[in-house]
Amino acid sequence: MNNDDHSHGRGHANHADPPADALDARALQALSAFVDAELPPHARTELEAQLAADPEAASRVAAYRAQRNALRALCAVQSGKANDEAAYVVLRARTPWWQRAGLAACWLVVGAGLAATLATVVPPLFQHHDDYGKPAAFAQRADVAYAVYSPEQRHPVEVGADDQAQLVAWLSKRLERPLSVPSLDDYGYTLVGGRLLPGESGPAAQFMYENAAGTRLTLYVTGAKNQTAALRTLREGERRTIYWITDRTGYALSGQLPEGRLHAIAVDVCTALGGKPDQW
Repeated sequence: MNNDDHSHGRGHANHADPPADALDARALQALSAFVDAELPPHARTELEAQLAADPEAASRVAAYRAQRNALRALCAVQSGKANDEAAYVVLRARTPWWQRAGLAACWLVVGAGLAATLATVVPPLFQHHDDYGKPAAFAQRADVAYAVYSPEQRHPVEVGADDQAQLVAWLSKRLERPLSVPSLDDYGYTLVGGRLLPGESGPAAQFMYENAAGTRLTLYVTGAKNQTAALRTLREGERRTIYWITDRTGYALSGQLPEGRLHAIAVDVCTALGGKPDQW
């Protein structure tokens, strides 16, 4: 981030993540152990005090936590369970390479034959659960970002809604396009804030909304190759993402609402952002 960037939380000052060489190896190891809860109590207390006075170290800890949450969410998406359970790696004795190669070749032949048979007999198994085929990559990223950050209680956003003007200016500068934050007040949702995210081929932005019951929606924004694309739906478990493209900008509204209600909100958001869903 640049000097306009903000830290995690709602409206607090922020600095960019320090470069890899800004902290020595021992300090990085200590920060990693802190995030993984591997420090003894006295060392953890000392490091917490250090983080309060060291913005660079605090920024590094926030980055480590975001990476950990992203990995957990990706594992949950693959397993169909969006929860906080950690993924475990089981180490086994290595099989000789020539046995692994032979086994892989056998499975490749069997898999190809099985895929061809099932594709003919049961075509729906080979169709992604999107309304119009394979979903856009940015919609999948939006879904994962929602799974990662919507449950977060302490740091759901980088810049809070109380600094909305600077949030929009910062993200507009990073995405190199004018952004605006549509109001969802009519649906009972208020803006929590937003954050910068990595996109498929450049930066992306995520705006988060919340209602009185604590239910959250996120609006993901990023650059797109196509000029325009109509509203489509990506389904992952109980999550839904309605996405579209307007003026080479991809938008994705994600949440865990009944699909009809989320679609109605997406239509209004799309219209407010310059789209023409009634003509698509």
